[in-house]
Amino acid sequence: PNQLIGYGVMVGLDGTGDGGQSTTGPSLITMLNSLGVAVPPGLNMQSRNAAAVMVTAELPAFSRPGNLIDVTVSSMGSARSLRGGTLLMTPLKAANGQVYAQAQGTVVVPGADAASARSRVTINQQSSGRIPQGALVERHAPDLEDSGTLEFNFKVADYGQMKRAQTAVEQIVGPGNSTSVDARTLTVRIPTDPTQRTDTIASLMDLEIEPAKEVAKVVINARTGSVVLNQMVQLSPFAVTHGNLTIRVHSTTLATSRGWVRSIRTADSVSVDPGPAGRIFQVDQGASLDQVVRALNILGATPQDLMAILQAMKAAGALHAEVEVM
Repeated sequence: PNQLIGYGVMVGLDGTGDGGQSTTGPSLITMLNSLGVAVPPGLNMQSRNAAAVMVTAELPAFSRPGNLIDVTVSSMGSARSLRGGTLLMTPLKAANGQVYAQAQGTVVVPGADAASARSRVTINQQSSGRIPQGALVERHAPDLEDSGTLEFNFKVADYGQMKRAQTAVEQIVGPGNSTSVDARTLTVRIPTDPTQRTDTIASLMDLEIEPAKEVAKVVINARTGSVVLNQMVQLSPFAVTHGNLTIRVHSTTLATSRGWVRSIRTADSVSVDPGPAGRIFQVDQGASLDQVVRALNILGATPQDLMAILQAMKAAGALHAEVEVM
């Protein structure tokens, strides 16, 4: 896909437009002149029913003239709401400066906006919205190069995955017709004849390859306080005290016919001290990070507590996972 952007003007707003000093007035004058409407010199247009907006869209691969794509419209001035407005014809350009689509239509703004003399209630963002299928493609996207090679770029760089992919690909294109550039990129030689090339690409895209092993990861959103983790996260025995929260995770041993071996890690307890209101949360055997996080939530730990504890666990080597803070 390719990114598109354009500058446009919306009209038909119910007094919620830019007005005042903005680029909307000069833009309206330029548009009217191009339509053959004579505008008196020195006229200062400060329409509250119009707004200057930026229009963005994504041109899908292999797009052709006549295809319709969705566009996003965002106010760039002081407009309070774009609800009910109509975007006038706006050319959308790519990074090379060429126009690939024309956008026009009525914007869809979710939520609501109500105001009185002394109060105002707004639900969701009112200064941006979308126009479903609001742009008409005028120029086709770049075609597939007829160079006889096709390059696959994997999302995860993994040499084991690359070896499995190369083995599977050469079952279709033949031995020696693929080259692994690195752990992420695989170059494949394909026929130059259009019919054979289409059949070969279709067969390659239908291949099922075992992906790289999932990486243990914990994602912390500092803005919302949310913590998301995957099933690969593991814990080592540890104990931590944070404020009045105390967490204990330890390991036990079991006797077998072959001697003493260490069992699966277990969580003993999570408690809040001191005070009569303190509670002890018992965690079942085979404790995971998910159980510890849920225990902290039940005990009323704040998002800041969770972030601090998880980062400290990572620093101490007790948390076997990548920690990403958004």
